[in-house]
Amino acid sequence: MEQMPGPRSSWTFLTNHARVLVQIARDPGVRVRDIAAHCLLTERAVQRIITDLEQGGYLTHTRVGRANRYQVTAASPLRHPADAGPTVADLLALLATHPTSGDSVGGEPPTTEATEATQPTGATRPTGAADALRGRAAPSSV
Repeated sequence: MEQMPGPRSSWTFLTNHARVLVQIARDPGVRVRDIAAHCLLTERAVQRIITDLEQGGYLTHTRVGRANRYQVTAASPLRHPADAGPTVADLLALLATHPTSGDSVGGEPPTTEATEATQPTGATRPTGAADALRGRAAPSSV
């Protein structure tokens, strides 16, 4: 008999770092408290993850009054050698479009400053980048 995934599963497909980065990409002005609530983490854990992402060059922030405004460094490559090729922008294009209240999976990727602000001027996502993340070959242009 096939077992359905349950709340006590010992592993997940995404890391907490990816979850936090997706929340910031969706809303660059999001509060740590709101990230924590959405990701089911403590505020302290979210703060540590944000520090990790900043130290790794994947995220920056500026103070705006009493709040932080984040920018994702979208052109950064993914960290693991097995993920070489696609960038953070490619990953976010797949993950940042979470279905909510009847939306379909795979809508348009977010176009916030969090995913575009740090890409070089004129930079575009390489053709087939999402396919590369999915393990497919990019289409050839002959």
